Amino acid sequence: MLFNSYEFIFTFLPITFFIYFYLNHKRLTEASKAFLVFSSLFFYSWWNVAYLPIILSSMLFNYVVGTSLNKEHGEGYHRFSKKSLLTFGIASNIALLGYFKYMDFFVENINLISGANIPLLHLALPLAISFFTFQQVAYLVDSYRQETAEYDFLNYSLFVTFFPQLIAGPIVHHSEMMPQFAKAKNKVKNYRNIAMGLFIFSIGLFKKVVIADTFAVWATQGFDVATTLNLFEAWATSLSYTFQLYFDFSGYTDMAIGIALLFNIKLPINFNSPYKATDIQEFWRRWHITLSRFLRDYIYIPLGGNRKGEFRTYINLMATFILGGIWHGAGWTFIFWGFLHGFSLTIHRTWSKVGFKVWTWLAWLITFNFVNITWVFFRAKEWGSAVKVLGSMFSLDNIVLPNQLADKLAFLSNYGVEFGGFTANLSAGMDLIVWLLIGFILIIFFKNPMEVSRKFKTNILYLTIHIIIIFTSLSLLNTISEFLYFNF
Repeated sequence: MLFNSYEFIFTFLPITFFIYFYLNHKRLTEASKAFLVFSSLFFYSWWNVAYLPIILSSMLFNYVVGTSLNKEHGEGYHRFSKKSLLTFGIASNIALLGYFKYMDFFVENINLISGANIPLLHLALPLAISFFTFQQVAYLVDSYRQETAEYDFLNYSLFVTFFPQLIAGPIVHHSEMMPQFAKAKNKVKNYRNIAMGLFIFSIGLFKKVVIADTFAVWATQGFDVATTLNLFEAWATSLSYTFQLYFDFSGYTDMAIGIALLFNIKLPINFNSPYKATDIQEFWRRWHITLSRFLRDYIYIPLGGNRKGEFRTYINLMATFILGGIWHGAGWTFIFWGFLHGFSLTIHRTWSKVGFKVWTWLAWLITFNFVNITWVFFRAKEWGSAVKVLGSMFSLDNIVLPNQLADKLAFLSNYGVEFGGFTANLSAGMDLIVWLLIGFILIIFFKNPMEVSRKFKTNILYLTIHIIIIFTSLSLLNTISEFLYFNF
């Protein structure tokens, strides 16, 4: 079931909302929690009920281990040390994730290196496994640190399965969620939260179905269909994916935040206009904020962070971002993408220590283009696809200009410039240029939904904007598509 589907918007969400608050109105608070867990599991199972035992087993296992870690040694509860129990818990989670997500990748590379012919397992990736695994690993570590309270299994299940953020984040922390679920005033309908939630949801829906899905056509054509690309087509392909990914994933997060607000739950902000960043460190403080927080708190800092000298700091940065690349997908292109970002952060750190400064506009241009170029490896299904796009982006041997410029710029033919269908391989026309301009205007000059929501008012202006964007979005729901991060 997708957020951008009729069955979710007009059936699942309203039914879940009204029954949840009806049960709370009748003071059946435990029943309301149980219903929300049931609804979340139903939402999850809609994709494939075969995934249900996996998430249930994972929750039960991590709850038992987390509860054990939370108890004091003096109670005689443990047969093993807490550190051993934590190691076992984390290893089990990583093994589960590794089996489903990386086993075929591992076998492929063993076959490549050894010349063996081990058959692939062709395992289907369970929905959201990367997200709920990281979320529960964080819970285990915090339990080991004695930073979690005693929760019953119902409360823990609600923390893991809460459907707005279950599938693709944000990656939430127990300390952010548990107190909100327990707060009495959150069990009563809050009409301001409802209005704001619907407004944020509608913006996210618009981002997805109007903007992201429009760019998706050209990104797919350039990466997966076209065999050759000219200079403009290559840049248009990379930029189309850069915009598609942002508006797709941030649109999902906006919808998740908006839906959660209907239930009086505030999810953490996951995006803060990342394409406005003027350096790579700032980009990662703005992009997928909850993942960056997890990588910092549970990988980078435990490795030593910046406390063990400059060289060790660089190693820790590289290791953290390579692991971040691996988390996103089982492929060398993802690993290389993580390597590039880790390496760029080490360069930025060195650059900052030296004290060099550049103009703000130039810093933005360098940062944006670096991010745009590295997304090519993130998107490419194989090295050949990445080489095709990047090779054409930086080749002056394949410049094609529109036919309309042939008379005025005919002299350029002497330098190898051609005139014709300059977007023919993308099956596009001038609409592509218009949308690329719109994309730049939106990311540079417009405020993000979280900034807009701070000034949200229940007045005729916001109502009008809401009506326009929601009806525009709903009119395009006949072409429903999955969110990109469902693949991770």
